[in-house]
Amino acid sequence: MSETFETIRYTADVVVIRGEEVLVIERGWPPHQGKLALPGGHVDPGETSLAAAARELLEETGVCINADALTLVGVYDRTDRDPRGRYVSVAYAVTVPEDTVARAGDDATAVRWVPLAQPGELAFDHGEIVHAASRRPLVR
Repeated sequence: MSETFETIRYTADVVVIRGEEVLVIERGWPPHQGKLALPGGHVDPGETSLAAAARELLEETGVCINADALTLVGVYDRTDRDPRGRYVSVAYAVTVPEDTVARAGDDATAVRWVPLAQPGELAFDHGEIVHAASRRPLVR
């Protein structure tokens, strides 16, 4: 009997809510280069998904939050969610003040605030994540 191993990459995504808007980035790299997505990325060795979410948010948007402010939205592990292979993402949400300003950095070529109720077409399964976050009473 042979064993088959699958490489699984561990990532974190963040739904940042400001009033009735959600923060998205324009991806600077494939896959989905040029498309809108949630801030997020790989969990580094020795790092928790919570710490990675706060770090990636800061690196990609300049928005600094305390990781303890993040609320779990869910774990996303559909096998076809990323064309690069198997990615499992832990998604978090946070509400920020109305005067929060974001700027593009790291993997993001641009940032923008889009309507939370209608964020438009997002890369990967990020539309599903935004929808789930928008229904959570702890986030609003």
